[in-house]
Amino acid sequence: MTEAAAIARSSGPVTQARLVVDFQRLGITPGMTLLVHASLSRIGWVCGGATAVIGSLLQAVGPEGTIVMPAQSSELSDPSGWCDPPVPESWWETIRATMPPYDPRLTPTRRMGQIAEAFRTWPGVQRSTHPQVSFTALGPLATDILARQPLEDPFGTASPLAVLADRDAHVLMIGTGWESCTAFHLAERLAEPDGPTQEDGTAIMVDGERRWVRFHPPLHQARTFPPGGRETGWTCHAPARACGVSPVPTLSARRSDPADCAGLDVFQALTASSIPPPVSARVARMAVRTSARP
Repeated sequence: MTEAAAIARSSGPVTQARLVVDFQRLGITPGMTLLVHASLSRIGWVCGGATAVIGSLLQAVGPEGTIVMPAQSSELSDPSGWCDPPVPESWWETIRATMPPYDPRLTPTRRMGQIAEAFRTWPGVQRSTHPQVSFTALGPLATDILARQPLEDPFGTASPLAVLADRDAHVLMIGTGWESCTAFHLAERLAEPDGPTQEDGTAIMVDGERRWVRFHPPLHQARTFPPGGRETGWTCHAPARACGVSPVPTLSARRSDPADCAGLDVFQALTASSIPPPVSARVARMAVRTSARP
């Protein structure tokens, strides 16, 4: 969406103060740990842009809360698998030989949006070590959340997502669909711990030297993700959802309401979100939870 389009669909400037109020109405409280997926353009014309959104999130959770965002850099992958767009096969070896190695401080995010990219450079933000699917975090739990992220299993039981689930974190989705919710990858790994893998490669630093490393990460299948979900509220002009991070390690879903659980073929979904709806919400709740971890 262009800036002109964002202005046209906005009744007025979206301020940081207004964003804080909307987050509070969603049920965001001080001390929360949030995994945030957000689209700046869907919110409307924000005075201060991504900086104002990040500032409002930090204000909503306070100094005892922790904000986490995905910081993926998909270009640090084997060019043979690129498809959007692909590159000529004659380029592949040159790319593998010359691609700059992953640097948590310098490597930009790719197609993660303005908010995630601005958060990456925010003072005090830490970043995990995975060259392709890293996370960034700021707050008291940041170091613990980002401490481990294995190259070949970045979303499994030793990942930042697993720590978020153990810490009863919540997912906040602002103007984004369930297909962008990275928390589902943890459920996918728990459901299929011995699932298929794929060959990939990346450039990283090993013992002080740049190397091209081949590895075999899990093959994530789009069919395991829900095609849609209901909104729990609104952040200005953007539909917003909040739910707990606690995926279910089972291949058969038990559904409490087909409308709330559409497409959740590897997750248990309950209408039991701990986030109360705001006054202006079209009330519907969706939580991905389990009563027992493996």
